[in-house]
Amino acid sequence: MRKLEIRGSLKDLLAGAIFIAFGLFFAIGALQYNIGTPLRMGPGYMPLVLGGMMIALGAAIVVNGFLTGEPEPVGGIAVRPIVFIVTAFIFFGLTIRGLGVVPSLFVTTLIAALARERTSPQGALVIAIGLTLVSVVVFIELLHLRLQLWGPWLPF
Repeated sequence: MRKLEIRGSLKDLLAGAIFIAFGLFFAIGALQYNIGTPLRMGPGYMPLVLGGMMIALGAAIVVNGFLTGEPEPVGGIAVRPIVFIVTAFIFFGLTIRGLGVVPSLFVTTLIAALARERTSPQGALVIAIGLTLVSVVVFIELLHLRLQLWGPWLPF
């Protein structure tokens, strides 16, 4: 009898499984809300769509890992990116109402950009400024979301 051997990139298989798990979490959570239609989106519409996209992306990564990946050892856990990204999320959640969208998003993006060791402080600033400007244009100007640009914690 032959032994079953999984040939593929373990990194791709694990990454795909994580994407699928998060996608399922968001999609199932979205079903608790009104979904609506593409023209009249309910609060559950975007989490459902994004969850479905994450599931599809995860499945594609898993298939790619089986088809093209070669077995390779999984390295150690990179602590710096985990700490910076988690810190960025926590900062954003704690300051969005007090600081407003612009400063909160700017600092969050700056922290997240510095998660990568090869990103220079100047590069992180460019990323933070660019993403903040694009987000304000898309969410405030184009989508007309009623978000406070500057919060009550700021004196101006």
